[in-house]
Amino acid sequence: MPRYALLILPAFNRVYGASAVRLTRAELTVFGGALEGELSGIEETTLGGVPYVTFEGSLTSHDLDLLANLSSVYAIFGMEGDLLRPLTMRPLDRLSSDLITIQKYAGKTNEHFTKLLLNVTVLASGFPLDGKLSVLDPMCGRGTTLNQALMYGYDAYGVDVDGKDFEAYSGFLKTWLKNKRLKHTAETVPVRRERALAGRRLNISFGLTKEAFKAGDVQRVSVVNADTLRGREFFKPRSFDVIVTDAPYGVQHGSKSGGGGLSRSPLELIRQAVPVWAELLRPGGALGISWNTYGGSRDDLAEILTSAGLDVAGHPDFEHWVDQAIVRDILVARKR
Repeated sequence: MPRYALLILPAFNRVYGASAVRLTRAELTVFGGALEGELSGIEETTLGGVPYVTFEGSLTSHDLDLLANLSSVYAIFGMEGDLLRPLTMRPLDRLSSDLITIQKYAGKTNEHFTKLLLNVTVLASGFPLDGKLSVLDPMCGRGTTLNQALMYGYDAYGVDVDGKDFEAYSGFLKTWLKNKRLKHTAETVPVRRERALAGRRLNISFGLTKEAFKAGDVQRVSVVNADTLRGREFFKPRSFDVIVTDAPYGVQHGSKSGGGGLSRSPLELIRQAVPVWAELLRPGGALGISWNTYGGSRDDLAEILTSAGLDVAGHPDFEHWVDQAIVRDILVARKR
């Protein structure tokens, strides 16, 4: 059976880097369900003093293309005795990586983890990772998840209640598209319901080339500055293939609740929001949430998801330490 080795991409975040090999092993297990060949013997192996994730499998060229999208993979090698033979990587990425890396601000989710969360959510859905998907982040902040979706060629949609984050992401993406000289249209418009201002909406369409743009081969971004609990006012039911969000971690990430006040309980916010989000999912779509386990247990979150009519997916352990107040994990559920 052929054997392979994954070299892990060095993480700028030292703490996340310490968990990267273990998380890659877990992510690889999830990818295994989408491959034409079968994987076995997934383990950490030290080669030349450097940690690799190694495994066995009879992989097709399409399998290797999928594995090139693992969130922390730097290179894939075929193992030939004591030698490593580099294999060609053809990831889905359509855009320059600085779309993901250029933004720097306090509280930004690690880019590797954002990609991991998106990957395992899509792989739990009934839709292919290399498809033309529609992704919603209902608490999108400054758009890290949206940008990763755009990298994959998906259409990206978001909701966030913070006006400063909305302005920051709007300004960043418009400037980035101009600097990359990508043909696009961009507008920010007020959204009104019953004559009252319900929020603001950023709408962007862009093409990889002028010819593609003229032909209508475009990607779309739409972000609403409003409370996530009002998501049904801005998007139609069954609009999205996947919904992915990194939930608030605690007091410093307080979020508005249905009562109009500031909720200090992220789990309570999720409890109120999940039924809204579930309505926005297409059948076969998946909802992936990362959350701080200090704010609620896996069983607590699973109960919320199942109560909304979603089937919780079984997957490996993605729990990892972020800081003394945050231990982060992932839970994914699929809509029947």
